[in-house]
Amino acid sequence: MTDEVRHRYARFAAEEAPGRSELYAEWARGVRDDVEVQAVLARIPENRRQPPLVFAVTRMLGAQLTAFDDWRAFVLAHADEIVAECSARRLQTNEPLRLSPLLPVLSEIDGPIALLEVGASAGLCLYPDRYSYRLRGADGELRASLDPADGPSTVVLESTVAGTMPALKLPDIVWRAGIDLAPLDARVERDRRWLQGLIWPGEEGREQRVVAALDIAASDPPILRAGDALDRLDALVADAPADATLVITTPGVLVHIPREAREALVRRIRELDARWITIDPPALLDIWVPPVDPGSWPGFVVALDGCVRAAADPLGRTWEWRAGVEPQAT
Repeated sequence: MTDEVRHRYARFAAEEAPGRSELYAEWARGVRDDVEVQAVLARIPENRRQPPLVFAVTRMLGAQLTAFDDWRAFVLAHADEIVAECSARRLQTNEPLRLSPLLPVLSEIDGPIALLEVGASAGLCLYPDRYSYRLRGADGELRASLDPADGPSTVVLESTVAGTMPALKLPDIVWRAGIDLAPLDARVERDRRWLQGLIWPGEEGREQRVVAALDIAASDPPILRAGDALDRLDALVADAPADATLVITTPGVLVHIPREAREALVRRIRELDARWITIDPPALLDIWVPPVDPGSWPGFVVALDGCVRAAADPLGRTWEWRAGVEPQAT
């Protein structure tokens, strides 16, 4: 079992961390060469011992962003707690920047809007009206700038946009709710540390963005329900204000749901009197209108009610408006 740990962390150190986080590369190389740490991590279930999750748990528990020898000492001193936390947790990336390619889709929908997110984590993607947006071309030139009515937000979502710039407006959100297997509370320090721990060292702009979004969520908490989306969806939909347009979002979550359950959830969403916005890998669903060629589609598919709107980086850093554009090789 320690062989699997060694190989997994060696691969992470060689292929995933370089260029993104030199500290995580150092920690992973250390695990690769340390049989005592490997033995601790081998006690974690195989689907919960991936490096980003383990590193985030140790940071949540108090490990500092220092050299491997210090991190190693922390792991050996807190082995039981680390194993227990890793066994109970899963990666819960909550990136508000995903709202950037979703903004033009939300702009198509008349308000007021009741916004319901599946896989909401701490609900940071439930505040598209509370954030500022700065959209730039590939040359860095500012193409669009939007701020909330009360002025620039502490959360500024910056992304690069190619091609046509669609009409944009901030949505009128009057109700915010989410479903998650293990929702997080932006007001709880341990939950905040967990989300911050999921940000790799070196992603400074991202950490500042998430912390500021956590403060916004903490000041006006959304409704968050724990459980399976298909089990919880109808009851939460029934609570939405009747005089608002219900918009259900599934940004990046469907890929984590087993196929049969995913297909059942999509069917149920499409049966409801609601609009549905999603961002998914092109091969994940077969409902796209027009059809998408997964081999040539650049990035993830952003869609409204299954109708293709944009191609986007999965975290929203770049996007291209492609409504009405036939898929083509890039």
